[in-house]
Order: sequence, then C-alpha cells, then structure tokens
Amino acid sequence: MGALAAGADEAQLRAASDYGDAVGLAFQIADDVLDVTSSPEALGKPAGADAAAGRHTFPAVVGLERARALADEQVNRALLAARAIEGEDGALSALAHYVVARDR
Repeated sequence: MGALAAGADEAQLRAASDYGDAVGLAFQIADDVLDVTSSPEALGKPAGADAAAGRHTFPAVVGLERARALADEQVNRALLAARAIEGEDGALSALAHYVVARDR
C-alpha cells in the first residue's frame, strides 16, 4: 500500500512485493531459529514452544545451520528488491538485516 501511495511504478511495485515476501520469510525462519537457540529471558516468551507443540519449523525440517542459511538467502533477496525501491542502504535494507540479527 505504501508503494502505491507513493506513486511507485510497476517495477517498484513488483520489487515491493518481492521485498515483503522475502523479509516475511526471513523473519519467520529467524523466529524459528530463536525458538531453538534463545532463552526465555531473551525472548520474553517460553523458548522451545514450537518443538513442544510439534510444529514443523525450519530448524526441525532442514536443520539449524540450513535454516540460518535460508534466512540469509531471503535477506539477500530482500536487499536486491530494496535497491530497486530505495537505492543502497536505506531503511528497507536496514530492516531486512535486522530481522535475522535480532535476538528476540
């Protein structure tokens, strides 16, 4: 919606959609990784809840290291899309980096 409101052209709208997909998936993978690797104090919620509930998470399905690599791949995809929207090193790029660097 923001891209539309800002008058984005078709290529920028496609890039915004790609960015959203990639950042969303990177966030989910990172969240799954944190559920396995972080403490309840750091997360602010119980750790290991996904495994306890029998959820199919990225680390459970592909392993921890592959899950981290997949998150990085999605960040790189998001960064490519962000460049089409804002150029180098803007707010969208910073957000893409943050979703996998966060610790909670």
